[in-house]
Amino acid sequence: MSAVQTIDAAAAWLRGGWQRGCRLTIADGRIAAAGAAGPVDGQAVRWLLPGLPNLHSHAFQRAMAGRAEHRGDPADSFWTWREAMYRLAGRLDPESLHAIACQLYVEMLEAGHTWVCEFHYLHHQPDGTPYDDPAAMSRALVKAAADTGIGLTLLPVLYMTGGFDGRALAAGQRRFGHDLDDYLRLVATLRGLEHERLVVGMAMHSLRAVPPDALAGCLASGLAAGRPLHIHIAEQQAEVEQCLQLRGARPVQWLLANAPVDPHWCLVHATHMTREETAAVAASGATVALCPSTEANLGDGLFPLVDYLAEGGAWGIGSDSQVGVSPVEELRWLEYGQRLRHRRRNVVCSDERPSVGESLVSAALDGGRACGTGVGTISAATTGRAGSHADLVALDAGEAGLIGHQEDTLLDAWLFASRRPAIDRVWTGGVEVVSGGRHHRREAVEAAFRVALANRG
Repeated sequence: MSAVQTIDAAAAWLRGGWQRGCRLTIADGRIAAAGAAGPVDGQAVRWLLPGLPNLHSHAFQRAMAGRAEHRGDPADSFWTWREAMYRLAGRLDPESLHAIACQLYVEMLEAGHTWVCEFHYLHHQPDGTPYDDPAAMSRALVKAAADTGIGLTLLPVLYMTGGFDGRALAAGQRRFGHDLDDYLRLVATLRGLEHERLVVGMAMHSLRAVPPDALAGCLASGLAAGRPLHIHIAEQQAEVEQCLQLRGARPVQWLLANAPVDPHWCLVHATHMTREETAAVAASGATVALCPSTEANLGDGLFPLVDYLAEGGAWGIGSDSQVGVSPVEELRWLEYGQRLRHRRRNVVCSDERPSVGESLVSAALDGGRACGTGVGTISAATTGRAGSHADLVALDAGEAGLIGHQEDTLLDAWLFASRRPAIDRVWTGGVEVVSGGRHHRREAVEAAFRVALANRG
């Protein structure tokens, strides 16, 4: 049993709004009680938020950030970027993946992300031969999360074909590939590692990489039941065109017709949807993972967010290719993209909640359900139900962009006026891992990251 601790906040974000004078009691890494603060006898902070969930991450791509911004082809696109990504992937092993993931997770924690969904397909050796331990690369990520303190939803990815036509994997994709039985064995092995801060779900890389019979086999295996199930979908126009040509339907349309999409599902990107598809995804209860910095970097396009919100759709944010790892940046650019698309201001808000900052943060926190565990909220234990994870973020009251703001404009200022992350302290599972904006292991992690990149170029 861990020691009981308290955190007193001048204001804390509870039940989708600010509660002034709040005391949290933490035991065994979870919120045991949340009530009015009395005399301060614990750790005192000004503004306290739940940690923000990151719904989509490829950790290894942190080593690629900034390495694909020189034009190598007059028609540079996602597809040419992908070849550069394959070259990087071919140079990594479990040791270097661990160092890169630790660096990334430290950066996420310092930015306010306290739980991450890791969409992991870098499974084998570069030529496609499994490691002696087929879970070696997955274990590297599990260790990185434990070493840094971030909560992890590990999503081992099924990746079988190089296109909708069923072609074999290209050389750069071979280390991603599994047959269905080997993939299910990997998932079962990883389920044996689960603990309070590790959830193991499942992921299909995309419809072009998973044939219909394999998708059906995964869903029938029993391993998917009640677990997070994530998939890339409708990210690129070329993907939509190929799916139409070879399956007779658009990707989202085909998925909804052939799989029991429900609130356990997370559709990553879903950038190119018709009005009918947008409404159907919202009605299914699935969450959409939006990654604005990556979607802009790759030239993907803009998600139809206004239509989706009108249908009551659920969404969250992810860092994807790691060109950015800040929830502030993702949420700011999500809103700005919609302003550019619709040529008006203050898009992601409503008459009931006119604050754009509150609307964005509240929705991103609610999107934490795609992690498969109780994240993105501060809720106390009740009879028969554990409290939420004590994953907490204290904003820096000394940040210039927040000076003069009270709770009614604070989240607007955080997203649109702060010039740095403005994070002071972060707790994960009740343990303080960031103080004064710095992760406690930052220096050692950066040193290992430097070595990993120097050795692999």
